[in-house]
Amino acid sequence: MKIKFVPPRLPKAGTLVLFVADGRKLSPAGMQLDRRSGKALTRALNASRFKGKAEETLAILAPAKLGVARVLLVGSGKADPADRALWRNCGGGVVASLNGTGESEAAVWIEPGDHAAEIAAHVAYGARLRAYRFDKYRTKEKPDQKPSLKTLSVLVADVAAARRLYAPLDKIADGVFFTRDLVSEPANVIYPESLVERAKALTELGVAVEILDEKKMTALGMGALLGVGQGSARPPRLLVMQWHGAEDKKLPPIAFVGKGITFDTGGISIKPAAGMEDMKWDMGGAGAVIGLMMALAGRKAKVNAVGIGALAENMPSGTAQRPGDIVKSLSGQTIEVLNTDAEGRLVLADALWYCQDRFKPRAIIDLATLTGAIIIALGHEHAGLYSNDEKLADQLAAAGKATGETLWRMPLGDAYNKMMDSDAADVKNISGSRDAGSVTAAAFLERFVNKVPWAHLDIAGTAWSSKDKPTVPKGASGFGVRLLNRFVRDNYENAAGK
Repeated sequence: MKIKFVPPRLPKAGTLVLFVADGRKLSPAGMQLDRRSGKALTRALNASRFKGKAEETLAILAPAKLGVARVLLVGSGKADPADRALWRNCGGGVVASLNGTGESEAAVWIEPGDHAAEIAAHVAYGARLRAYRFDKYRTKEKPDQKPSLKTLSVLVADVAAARRLYAPLDKIADGVFFTRDLVSEPANVIYPESLVERAKALTELGVAVEILDEKKMTALGMGALLGVGQGSARPPRLLVMQWHGAEDKKLPPIAFVGKGITFDTGGISIKPAAGMEDMKWDMGGAGAVIGLMMALAGRKAKVNAVGIGALAENMPSGTAQRPGDIVKSLSGQTIEVLNTDAEGRLVLADALWYCQDRFKPRAIIDLATLTGAIIIALGHEHAGLYSNDEKLADQLAAAGKATGETLWRMPLGDAYNKMMDSDAADVKNISGSRDAGSVTAAAFLERFVNKVPWAHLDIAGTAWSSKDKPTVPKGASGFGVRLLNRFVRDNYENAAGK
């Protein structure tokens, strides 16, 4: 779908989109057009249940005097000009409403005002996010099954300002889409070797991409990560990405580490067959880190950042890791593997240690589709947030609230840490109890970050959406890209490094 910004003028075809505030309050442009059409819009409003609440929509056939085919009324609720999330969701709602109607073009009227350019940019941003569709393997779709909307014009007085504000948002959307594409791909297409090949595309944006293969990881001593991948014909990889955007290129980076299990059978501790196909998105954490690095580089973020993906395929075979095995991690700590389906924390253990040891980052944030327990606790509305640093946790929570990728703070503590003590090694990879499964997983990870400010985001419930949302169509969500981009922008991105 093409998005363009043009000066306000009544289009001669397609759909005209007007905003209606709570209480059926037509915008000034809407009232003017209503008078022109003989109060047709008012009559349509009064004959419907539409109240103008946020994200409500009402499509009506346009009066002949307006020239367009239809008018789409979109509820803007309390219509706070500074509420970016509201306008993003409105933009997404426009696309969702029109894509199945056969309409090919639409124009959204933005009222003049101090925030008009910003509103226009975020309406366009929300529309683009919602327009995503993963359809590369659909070969027999009929035309009426495909999205129809081809062009969305945003009518705004200050076109130049709207374009300027939209430009970085467009680059963030690129990163979100890249993540959604990676997570949506089947496991016969995306596996550790092919995933790192996809990530090499970031070099065109100025990102330095480095790949550690089995030989290099063996030499370093990454026994935890290698142990997970040893049952698969697809060898594991460690993906390292660096973006040097700060004025001081030697400034310590902010680091992001992602779990990248490209398919998770559970290994010898094999999962039930029902629903196992969903495990293609067990690399959602690494996918989000790759998309984030694309977004930062695409918009030329003034920050030094490192992104690491710990990539493996967890398969059962004659060479697979067994329950009861003990592996030596890069940190030197030994790990008793009681359950091979608790593999994500193993690959992250080596990746986190490697990250802090090599790059000496100012902070590390890891993302992982780590536990089903976090879905039991929080459902699909929030990701779990664990952290050893209060300031970092507050910054992440604020970024989540601002972007709609919300986080919920979860506890850490000595009692949970002790649950991970092993009788045979330094630590075990599950507690042996069903209690606090997501918390004990985070407690395990905490042992591999020393005193570096660190946060763990358990995104098992948010990396994939089973239903359409305003800016997230059903499927891979790209969760984490917008959140962490905002976190970087607000807290790390300036000449001094903040």
